[in-house]
Amino acid sequence: MTRVLFIGRFQPFHKGHLAMVHRILEDSEEVIIGIGSAQYSHTGENPFTAGERFEMIKRSLDAEGIRDYHIVPIPDTHVHSVWVSHVKSLVPTFDAVVTNSDLVVRLFREHGLKVLSLPLVGREKYSGTEVRRRMQKGGDWKSLVPPVVASFIEEIDGIERIRETYKYSTPYGTRENNHDD
Repeated sequence: MTRVLFIGRFQPFHKGHLAMVHRILEDSEEVIIGIGSAQYSHTGENPFTAGERFEMIKRSLDAEGIRDYHIVPIPDTHVHSVWVSHVKSLVPTFDAVVTNSDLVVRLFREHGLKVLSLPLVGREKYSGTEVRRRMQKGGDWKSLVPPVVASFIEEIDGIERIRETYKYSTPYGTRENNHDD
């Protein structure tokens, strides 16, 4: 059995993430989706809780008819040397890792684990940073996320949360090089 771990923050889960899940499942039997930075929420960079992100991902995959998945929240340890062991203790066994974070790639490779480099889908358009920016500014964000995610964000009043959290959070642009959202 081939099982691939796909790690990201999914703030929120967008169409680029969904395309990556489809791509992973073309060559593997199962995907484990690791919700990184699971302990963070209600900030500009991390507005949604791990449970909310779990719900976005589950609704999206179910709507696509995808059944061969696991979703696991992964809190940060803030100690890079033990992080891979921490992740391995939380998720089912896996054969390879997919991530867009250079640091995560390095950490898994240093532990002798296979890391797949899959090209990003529409990265200039599909990024959590761009979705959150459009939500905060009142732009068209719904076209960037699966319809079930847009509905869920509206259910939980996510737009208002983003607008409120940005009043007391890190301004946009400080994480321009972050590619794991």
